Amino acid sequence: MDTAPDFSRQKRNPVLVEAAIALTENRLHDAEPLLRQHLRADPLDVAAIRMMAELAARIGRLKDSENLLRRALELSPHFVAARSNLATVLYRQNRPADAVAELDALLDHDPDNTANASLKAAALGRIGDYDEAIALYAQVLERMPDHPKVWMSYGHLLKTVGQQAQSIKAYRSALAIAPALGEVWWSLANLKTVQFDDADIAAMEAALASPELDPEDRFHLHFALGKAQEDRKQAASAFHHYDEGNRLRRADLPYDADDTSAEVAAMAALYTPDFWAERQGWGCDAPDAIFILGMPRAGSTLIEQVLASHSQVEGTMELPDIPAMLARLDKEGRGIDTLSRDEVSALGQEYLDRTRIQRKSDKPFFIDKLPNNWLHTGFIHLILPNAKIIDARRHPLACGFSNFKQHFARGQAFSYGLADMGRYYADYVRLMAHFDDVIPQVVTRVIHEELVEDSDAQIRALLDALGLSFEEACLRFWENDRAVRTASSEQVRQPIFKGGSDQWQPFEAWLGPMKQALGPVLWCYPAIPVAFLP
Repeated sequence: MDTAPDFSRQKRNPVLVEAAIALTENRLHDAEPLLRQHLRADPLDVAAIRMMAELAARIGRLKDSENLLRRALELSPHFVAARSNLATVLYRQNRPADAVAELDALLDHDPDNTANASLKAAALGRIGDYDEAIALYAQVLERMPDHPKVWMSYGHLLKTVGQQAQSIKAYRSALAIAPALGEVWWSLANLKTVQFDDADIAAMEAALASPELDPEDRFHLHFALGKAQEDRKQAASAFHHYDEGNRLRRADLPYDADDTSAEVAAMAALYTPDFWAERQGWGCDAPDAIFILGMPRAGSTLIEQVLASHSQVEGTMELPDIPAMLARLDKEGRGIDTLSRDEVSALGQEYLDRTRIQRKSDKPFFIDKLPNNWLHTGFIHLILPNAKIIDARRHPLACGFSNFKQHFARGQAFSYGLADMGRYYADYVRLMAHFDDVIPQVVTRVIHEELVEDSDAQIRALLDALGLSFEEACLRFWENDRAVRTASSEQVRQPIFKGGSDQWQPFEAWLGPMKQALGPVLWCYPAIPVAFLP
């Protein structure tokens, strides 16, 4: 790959220079009209096209950014900076394999580029090539050992593959360089097994005291300090930090509970008995997929670990494909009720094709454990009628408080407010009750407390419901050394712990808004409120 084209002409253009300054200062509202003005006069200016792509990416228009970068590369195939930007945009669109292809080309040209190597390591981790990713991070850190965020990313990957001691060492290496880096403190807390000492707490409090602290570091530190104080049984202090972390996070993640309720009502109105009767026999008949869905922090990782210990089942991760397919249909203006029989079958096959990259073995079954797929239960059953669907359910307050004290890397905007959390849980129960009625016996429900209390009987019953033979390894799931990406990664590498179900109780005095929003869902658990029944 040659170097980038000569941009000396563009650098002398005052409009482009002004747009570049505006971009540097994050004045996107000023940069956009300037770039549009320039591109109307010179539509082949690849530097301006790349700048417009950067602007689009910053405001979340990732597909537009990708299209602009591909246009720049079509005009100038050796434009290295544009190709590097394209790899980043592909990665942010959850297309890690496509990102790796672009990064391979870049690293062939410049093998010592640590930024591209780091991004490739992250992308390899996304598609499950963990050994190569870890080796690549180690190489990067040999060349640039003073970069705390690379140490942090390295720690994340080591955690995923179960190398906890090495993961902690990597996180501590990051903190030695940047002691106020809140995400690293939260990453240590999120292992669920690290006990912070007095020096750790003092360091986090000192970082919080700085008025110059980055807002993202601030909310991460509050979540980490909440965990530290909870471990010390200081409920009031712990809740203060959890509440403050949630308040700061919620400010950046607008969420309207009415939207979720409206979506649940729309799903119930769409997926009627008549809808299913008219589509009997539709869909791709492959039985490969096992979906574990429900609320986050409801025990889905434990169920996945149990099933992935079976010789016929492969665990993957929380796959984004079902929401991505539905988002595409929505953008195309295609309602689910307008799809033809052939289109429905093709969508089922598309899902299997899209997820093939995540499967590293020839086992006949694989797991997709994206919790939020509960909203898409109807679509899943429509396109893959022989797929198994498991609803992982946990006590509303145990589950709700576990979400409230959890900072998620992305999404789950409902979890940062107690009332929103309660309404979301109630909407989830309402919709799953609807599917129990209109497609009975399609969804297998696993009650977390019952699984914890009598794991032998519950695991045997689950395997039977899925049509899987009993295997002793499923009872000894903690011996499975597979990679686990979720917040429960370290917990499922241990035998079942029965003390986790009541962790919300010291905080009950502060959970009033959640309890009120839950209403009869709380009083009736694990039964379904009468109002939700047909």
